[in-house]
Amino acid sequence: MRELWELFTAFARLGAVSFGGGYAMLPLLTRELVDRRGWVTDNELTDYFAIGQCTPGVIALNVATFIGNKRKGIPGAVVASVGIVFVPVIIITVIAAFLRNFADYAVVKDAFGGIRVCVCVLVVNAVLRLWKKAVLGLPTFLIFAVVFLLSVFSGFLPVSVSPVILVLVSGFAGILLYGKSESGKGGDAS
Repeated sequence: MRELWELFTAFARLGAVSFGGGYAMLPLLTRELVDRRGWVTDNELTDYFAIGQCTPGVIALNVATFIGNKRKGIPGAVVASVGIVFVPVIIITVIAAFLRNFADYAVVKDAFGGIRVCVCVLVVNAVLRLWKKAVLGLPTFLIFAVVFLLSVFSGFLPVSVSPVILVLVSGFAGILLYGKSESGKGGDAS
């Protein structure tokens, strides 16, 4: 029961500062779950992010569910998931219930202007961390380059390429490149 409470409180704290969504949260999740608590490794967290991006729902919620399940099975998954959304749901409910036209207040507009800048920095930080773990050699760089170019220029191409197709093709490419590796570690191309 104690570990379930720790899961809830850890993810509730993370959910309370989850401005910017999943990628902006990566540095916070790394500090709390990898460095401070040792619940997952940096590689596991990166894998959970990749899986969380490919599955329906919010990345941070998916990651919380995966980590909760790793720690305490289904009860842990439920508790961690409730924890990550607990504080944001309360905040949104209070804002919706008591403040009409909340976003029209000048102070709120100014605050969100500053928050957007901060979120950009957090997302860039997350991208750099993910880059270090994912782009490990020429094969993974080529996958990155093709997916990047297709996603950036998809609006200019005669056919728009769905992100789902990009993820599936990238996964298939990873299987082709690393599926027969001797180490059995799949994407560990270093």
